[in-house]
Amino acid sequence: MIRSCLLAVSMLALAAPAVAQDGEARVREILRTTPLIDGHNDLPWALRQGYGNDPHAVDLATNLDASTALHTDIPRLRAGGVGGQFWSVYVPAVLTPTEAARETFEQIDTVRRIVAAHPETFELATTADDVERIHGAGKIASLMGIEGGYSIDDSLGLLREFHQAGVRYMTLTHSKTTSWADSATDAPKWGGLSPFGEDVVREMNRIGMMVDLSHVSEETMVDAMRVSEAPVIFSHSSARAVTAHPRNVPDSVLRAMEDDGGVVMVTFVPGFISEAVRRWNADRAAEAARLLALSPGDPAAVTAGTAAWDAAHPQPTAGIADVVAHIQHVRDVAGIDHVGLGGDFDGVTSLPTGVEGVDAYPRILAALMAAGWTEGDIRKLAGENVLRVMRAVEAVAASKADERPSLAVIATAGAPE
Repeated sequence: MIRSCLLAVSMLALAAPAVAQDGEARVREILRTTPLIDGHNDLPWALRQGYGNDPHAVDLATNLDASTALHTDIPRLRAGGVGGQFWSVYVPAVLTPTEAARETFEQIDTVRRIVAAHPETFELATTADDVERIHGAGKIASLMGIEGGYSIDDSLGLLREFHQAGVRYMTLTHSKTTSWADSATDAPKWGGLSPFGEDVVREMNRIGMMVDLSHVSEETMVDAMRVSEAPVIFSHSSARAVTAHPRNVPDSVLRAMEDDGGVVMVTFVPGFISEAVRRWNADRAAEAARLLALSPGDPAAVTAGTAAWDAAHPQPTAGIADVVAHIQHVRDVAGIDHVGLGGDFDGVTSLPTGVEGVDAYPRILAALMAAGWTEGDIRKLAGENVLRVMRAVEAVAASKADERPSLAVIATAGAPE
């Protein structure tokens, strides 16, 4: 099936522009009544890094494609048919947990200020019903997700305060293993979740916060799905069987999604969706490390050597066909009810050809329809699957309304060094 999808994408690219436009027009009609909900966009961090955390410092009401490096603005969100957006309130894993907590609250404030700056376009949402109501009113539902469990500073009280502030998912780790959960891209410490990590998941269930397993190790995925009474999400991950990056979801976990009820929201990061790009990135990192080891006191030599390597090894690119291959693989293994979209726009420095901004969704969905996906399939992928998971998480929280908040604390004795 993946091969047939790739062939369909290639044929679509060669077809007359009118044919491609017709497919995208069909998609836009679907998205008029089903909100396309993207699982992860880093615009708040991009504003923090490049614009002093001020949504008024750049005119989001204009197309910024030619004038900035941003992937996101209101005209392109509209062109992409985006009806619901999880804005990431990411802060780096290198911060101390206390710094991370403070700066995460600052990023929540940034999202609120983005919404306040453009009330005709955005409205804050915290429930599935909110998303549908806001989309029905012609606006973009704005939700929030924490990216990295270090932001709660090992405090379930802080977790509850983040939920009270509107956060509706938390990615258990980012790039580094935390004091209670193993990351996919760092040395393991717990073999998945620590006992306190399990307490975090249980409290997330109780308050109605989705458990996000992007960035975590396979063992953490398995532990979290075992402990969680509510379905889990992967807000921005792809398929490891297609591209062997540890950030991607292995087939063993994809096969478990039917019983779990969760959703894997496929991301567009080139190194996660193209094996050629992944290998190039790894080879370049190895060469940079080698050059630094050879010339530790000569940064100019390292820079020159890296430039020479780049010239001799042109960087490969990814494209829409790669995105489609991952979406199709998740569908094939996990099922049509367990696949979604999580672009990671404004969180990466490069994107696949044809997927350069948030206006790309109709092109991707038209390619899938050209490969045989039905209107019902597209509705599930675009938003229905995520809305179902949100409602399931809300229902679990409602069933626990009489439970007291957890007073669990992290163990300070006996933790591995």
